[in-house]
Amino acid sequence: MENDKQITADPDAENKILLEPYEYIRTIPGKQIRPKLIQAFNLWLHIPDEKLTVIGDLVEMLHNASLLIDDIQDNSKLRRGVPVAHNIYGIPLTINAANYIYFLAMQKALALEHTDVTQIFVDQMLELHHGQGMEIWWRDNFVSPSEEEYRQMVIRKCGGLFNLGVRLMQLFAPTEIRNAYNFNKLCELLSLLFQIRDDYCNLISKEYTNNKSYCEDLTEGKFSFPILHAVNTRETDTRIIHILKQRTQDIELKRYCVRLLHEFGSLEYTRQVCDDLARQIYDEIDVLGGNTFLESIIQGLMEIFRRDNEENGKDLDQHERVVFDHSIKMEKVRSHNKTNGQHHT
Repeated sequence: MENDKQITADPDAENKILLEPYEYIRTIPGKQIRPKLIQAFNLWLHIPDEKLTVIGDLVEMLHNASLLIDDIQDNSKLRRGVPVAHNIYGIPLTINAANYIYFLAMQKALALEHTDVTQIFVDQMLELHHGQGMEIWWRDNFVSPSEEEYRQMVIRKCGGLFNLGVRLMQLFAPTEIRNAYNFNKLCELLSLLFQIRDDYCNLISKEYTNNKSYCEDLTEGKFSFPILHAVNTRETDTRIIHILKQRTQDIELKRYCVRLLHEFGSLEYTRQVCDDLARQIYDEIDVLGGNTFLESIIQGLMEIFRRDNEENGKDLDQHERVVFDHSIKMEKVRSHNKTNGQHHT
């Protein structure tokens, strides 16, 4: 009993307990897009390594903490191919861990010792939560946003952390460099490409089926970019909105919805929008003086569209069948593991 008292009185030991949900998601490899973007922007800004490390760490802390909350808000089952943290540690502790990390990240930001850090941190976290809130409101009230409303939401939600990192970096760049660049447009374009591509992959990508389950956005009832395009351009056809309202886990019904998205041209339109965003990003990189590292990141993001075209040509049904068959296989494996008391960790 005395040892137990010592453990609970030790702040480090308590932190280990309180932050287990965060450590769980942190140690599962993600795409690492944000650390790569920070490195890419530093090819322009040339800030000291010690400042770059702190900024990179706090942005990644905020990102992983926000994923814990996202998974609760979206009622997700998988994240990065394993069970979501709140299904292991419970919702209350997971929420507390995420909120705790938000303030630990702010504490880390304050250690940068610049008078503008607090304002930048607060501004961008407000933007992130504003965008996230609107996306949830549209979903829960079955209101399809316009494309422009969706774009503004993404710029706030996804751009919140992008801008946080870049704005903090600019504080520590040499004066002549800091005043030479305006990254606002580039950050907006990057946010849009990242999120719209993510919406596309959620419905099409076999990798996303592995990591998140088959067409998870349909089960969530989310107005992702392809969905809002279909709903807004086919106002007299209510099939997709009715499927969305069901929050269905029926794979056959989700597969039918994806076929409708093909038929309505919504997935093709999404690809075209991503192509256009990538071109605008390359143009903006040129205006800013070039950045081969950032260009390579964009090329990697666009690879999913090239593979679709090369592997399947215009035979989208064939590609969808591959993803669907794979999802059936994965669901059988998960069902078998659950029945036999196995867990993917």
